[in-house]
Parts: sequence; structure tokens; C-alpha cells
Amino acid sequence: MEAKRDRRTIRTGKGALTHRAQRRFFSILISRLLRNVHQTKDRTRMYMRLADEAARFYGDAVNKEAIRQVKEALCDPDNRWVKLINRVIDETDPHVAKMTLLNLGYEAFFRGTKMIRENRERYHCNIPWLILFDPTDACNMHCEGCWSGTYGRKANLSYEEMDKIVTEGKELGVYLYMLTGGEPLVRKDDILKLAEKHNDVQFAIYDNSTLIDDAFCREVVRLGNLMFQLSIEGTPDTNDARRGIGHYDAVMHAMDLFRQYGILFGISVCYTKYNVEAVTSDDFLKLVTDKGARYGFYFHYMPVGVNAVPELLPSVEQRKYMIGRIRQIRSEDCDLPFFPMDFQNDGQFVGGCIAGGRDYFHINASGDAEPCVFIHFSDTNIRTHSILEMLQSPLFMEYRKGQPFNHNHLRPCPMLENPELLRQMVKRSGAHSTNAEALEDADHLCAKCDDYAAAWKESADAIWETQPKKKPLYENYEPEQLKKYMAQFDKVYPIREGQQEDLRKQA
Repeated sequence: MEAKRDRRTIRTGKGALTHRAQRRFFSILISRLLRNVHQTKDRTRMYMRLADEAARFYGDAVNKEAIRQVKEALCDPDNRWVKLINRVIDETDPHVAKMTLLNLGYEAFFRGTKMIRENRERYHCNIPWLILFDPTDACNMHCEGCWSGTYGRKANLSYEEMDKIVTEGKELGVYLYMLTGGEPLVRKDDILKLAEKHNDVQFAIYDNSTLIDDAFCREVVRLGNLMFQLSIEGTPDTNDARRGIGHYDAVMHAMDLFRQYGILFGISVCYTKYNVEAVTSDDFLKLVTDKGARYGFYFHYMPVGVNAVPELLPSVEQRKYMIGRIRQIRSEDCDLPFFPMDFQNDGQFVGGCIAGGRDYFHINASGDAEPCVFIHFSDTNIRTHSILEMLQSPLFMEYRKGQPFNHNHLRPCPMLENPELLRQMVKRSGAHSTNAEALEDADHLCAKCDDYAAAWKESADAIWETQPKKKPLYENYEPEQLKKYMAQFDKVYPIREGQQEDLRKQA
């Protein structure tokens, strides 16, 4: 692997610049932006400057239509998402805002994306945009239906192993790292140490809120490169029924602290048959946005592990409701300063399943590389393999050969909606179960999804037929799969003007 990427020269519209020089340039530009936006009501000029620099950075590879649409939106001060950006900048500590724009904006979106696409071509495997890892299995809670609370406290990634993940990930272009568990802040000191050493990447932590205090918040502001997704599931009753008495109050306290210190945060919601309405109600959304949450990740309950409770799976009608509700919250008809994302139902916007390293993968607290946080099978480990070797392993290559697992992106998952495919991939790759509570083979796991997949298929196919579709400019699929995927658009959907040459190069 090519090391020392920070000294690597990258060609931009302005010529050849080293990474260090580029980062310094964007750091100055962002500092000016933040200084100017606080001194003037007219922020459009600086936003447009950032858009122009992004286009210049990508050079000939830039999506000119996307840049045009972004600039058009930025010129409208009444645009809902421009107002959200302004609000986030106004509320966030200046150092936190600068580091987030620098690391998540320049390093991850601009430079990282470019490196990742180059490395996908170089290594002929999936290279992810983010890596999710578990510092520990230890958790101080026991949520109903969750595997983490049953794993015990024996598995932990050492600081050196976490450092290896980030160091090798950066060499491939990965500058966003999400931490889960267990409860990540059980390893609070090591996480802060890691964020300080790798102050050029963005860390996003899924957290249960119970270990957040003033001292921790002060460290987060000092470092500037950590953000949070706080777990919450609706009302005090619906939340504490699954997560335990007192948890709702802990989340409210953590939100108050984060807002006081100007720390970026959102919410993480596992929706089940019993809380779908509660976690999407107007009252709930108003509460979390009033508290300062500006984004949210919604996760469909997955019946993973022998401790799973399949009865928690949402019904077909509830899932149909979630599709419509999340899109309505994101529409111009809703004025909440909040952007929700639905991990299961937003597949149409990201080309289906993003796991297996296509856009992300998971490393558990024992070091096993798993295609997805919900797919507990592996054939490599960070203690014996590099990040690149993990991505080239038989299991991950099975994912690459199979994606997209369904051309209906409302049925994206090889477990929940296409369980026969996960059975086949695990068998062909020889991957083993990594479930630490009790080993669970693919047949046992997928048997809990068979009836759900069959029930969802008819409704999903009917909804998919009504969805607007356009031929994508870029999809990270294996070449043969890409040709098959693109062929469907040639038959059914018109090619937008100017796309032919881009599509020919991709195929």
C-alpha cells in the first residue's frame, strides 16, 4: 500500500499541491467564512466561494449539474437547507464548526472521495467512505432485543488497534469514522486520545448519553473533531420501556449539555412495531429540534442474534408509513430545522446496500471485519490483516460481486429483504459467525427474515414503480454488475442530456 498520503501530490484545477498545502488553504478559507458569516447577514458570497473551490478541486471530474444546483440553492436565503446550515453555524462552537467543515468537508467529501475512487480502480475492490468500529462490547444498559447488552465486557479493541484502523483507513482515503458498541464512552479516555492524534479526521459517536458530563464536553470542544448521535426512541414511556427507566432523562441532560457547549449532535433511532409513531410524531420532532438535534439516523429493527425479538419488526403498513413520513419531513412542506435519514428506506438515494465496504463496513470489538453492523459474519481480523486485506477478503468480494442485491432499492439488504443471498454469500466465502452471545449461523439468522421479506416484497415493488428515477453518474459496483444495472435504465428511463460520455467511461 502506498503510505504517507499526507505528502502525496494531488492534481487540482490550480495545479499540483501537497495535501498539507491544500489543507492549509481550505483551513484559511473556512476561517474566513466563519468569521464573515458572523459579521454579516449576507453569507451567500462566501458559500459560493466554497462551492467554486470544490468544483476547482475536482477539476474535469466535477459534476457540473450538481454544482449548479448547489449554487442555485445557496443563492436563495429562504431555501430550507440554507437556513438549516445558517442555524448550525450560529449554534455551533466556532472551533467545532471549523474542524467539522475542514475534516468532514475538505478531507472526507472533497479529498477523501477523490482518493477512494482512485483506490477502487487501483485495488479492484470496495473502498468505503466511512468505517464503523466498536471500541468495546461493554455497555451499561440492556435494551430489549439488542445483542450488545448481552455480549459482556470481555471484548475490546486496544488503543493501538483503533489507531491502526484510522491510520490505514486514511491511507485509502477514509476520513470519517463512526464509533458504536457496546457503549463507546466506556473507553472515553482512549477515544479522546485517538481524536487528538488523528485531528484531521471526523469521528461520529453513537452514544446512549449516560456518560456525558461537563468535563467531557470541554474536551470535545477543545478537539473539535467529534460529533454525536444520541439514542432515543420517542416518549419517556416508549423509550424507557425498551431502554430502561431513567434513560430518557439522561438523553435530555446530554442534549442540554451539548447545546450549552455548542457541540454538533443528532439522534439515533431504532424504530420497532411499538414506537414507529412515537419517534416520528410532530411532538417528538419538535422536542429534539428544540433541544438542538439537527439530524437523525433512523434504523429499522434487525432480528440479529439468538436474543433477538422478531416481534419487534415493524409491519408492512408501518414501513410504508416510514417511507412517506421521512420524505415528508425532508420536504419543503416541513419547516423543522432537522434532516432525517432512514438507513433501510433511503437505498434509492445511495444505490442500494452500502455495506461490505461499498460505502462502509464494521469492525467489532474482537477485531473481526463484518460487512455490516447487522451482519455478524467474518473471515478476517484487524489483528491479523490490514484494512485493504479485509476489503479483499472472500466475504467482502462476495458483497462486491452481488451489489446491488436488488434493483428495487426499497429492498436493498441481503439479510432482511433478500435473505437467500446472505445464506449463499456466507456459504461461498466460508465466513464464520462472530456473534459473541451465542454463535448464530446464516440459516438461523435468515429464517427470522424469510416471512418478513416475502410480506414486504409486494408492497415494496408497488411503491418502487411510483418512484422517480434517474440514471446515476457514478455507482460503485463491480464492472459486470454495473453494466447490468445501467442496462435497465437504457430500456426504461431516458438518459439525461450530457450523461452519455460519463456513463460510457464508467462502464
